[in-house]
Amino acid sequence: MAEIRLEKVRKVFDRKVVAVNDVSLTVKDQEFTVLLGPSGCGKTTLLRCVAGLEQVDGGRIYIGGRDVTFLPPRQRRIAMVFQSYAVFPHLTVFENIAFGLRMQRRPDAEVRQRVHQAAELLHIADLLERYPSQLSGGQRQRVAVARAIAVHPEVLLMDEPLSNLDALLRLEMRAELKRLLQDIQATTIYVTHDQVEALSLGDRIAVMRDGQILQYDTPLAVYDHPANIFVGGFIGNPPMNFLRGQLQHRNGQLEVHTNGGTLPVPTHMRSALEARPQAEVIVGVRAENIEPRTQEAPHTLRGTVLVVEPLGSHNLLTVRVGDEHIKVTTHADFRPRSGEILWLHLYPDKLRWFDPETGQAILASK
Repeated sequence: MAEIRLEKVRKVFDRKVVAVNDVSLTVKDQEFTVLLGPSGCGKTTLLRCVAGLEQVDGGRIYIGGRDVTFLPPRQRRIAMVFQSYAVFPHLTVFENIAFGLRMQRRPDAEVRQRVHQAAELLHIADLLERYPSQLSGGQRQRVAVARAIAVHPEVLLMDEPLSNLDALLRLEMRAELKRLLQDIQATTIYVTHDQVEALSLGDRIAVMRDGQILQYDTPLAVYDHPANIFVGGFIGNPPMNFLRGQLQHRNGQLEVHTNGGTLPVPTHMRSALEARPQAEVIVGVRAENIEPRTQEAPHTLRGTVLVVEPLGSHNLLTVRVGDEHIKVTTHADFRPRSGEILWLHLYPDKLRWFDPETGQAILASK
């Protein structure tokens, strides 16, 4: 068992810069957790704390039930893959992969077996006699990953391992990593600022900002039910749209009045919204959950097309609704002209509701 448990971990630099602010987190055995957030949010510092490369200023770290808070990295039974390839230029691929095993003083026969096993998993078995200068960037990154898994770590820590690769190679390596980690079944923490990597790779995602975790959940839950406006605006390409509106009663129904029109409040949200002291609310909706129409209909928002971006499989529209700009995803064969008037139907069950003062999600009453 290699569960990772953090209890109120805190890291401060120069006595004033709080990089990690009382973070508590549990990564289950063999789970793949992604730390996601913008630059400077503390995700790499938190990973380095788990690795033992940074000494924490508060809290405890447990790996497999052991308190490793003050243990050096070599005693934590972990392996780490860095953003830079960090391969030894004077060693062959074989010796690079074998390095950790040599440090553990493993028998030569076991070293050869594990090196070849790791190389086969990473599809670099035919490169074992080459030097890093003879490899491409993607091949060198494979060597770094192979070196990490060859020692059979209980925990694998990865700090933006794909960020130095070009887009096509990153796509290929992402699929390779997912297959590999399913095979080796190591408990993994993966740091990235790339939301596509996070959504496609992780079993769970921890979205971070200012040294804190704002939401920790499955990729689908983080995408579809963001805990606050920051998460909704950070996750997704394009990010979630937000409309500010006023709650109003009309003909016995609760509606939200915006500059572009009115939206009905779904039945399951009515009691939660009516219980709030203020009438103002923010409505969030994803671009793919908006249906553009050329004819006016009840409960649609009137908008003007500003930009049409053909993206092959679909088009991305920028539509001005009142004083807001809304992103709308459409079929590739639906291509309105700039300046054209559209009526936007927002699917009621896909609307997400937020408090304009706190930015936190308003959840349906149970």
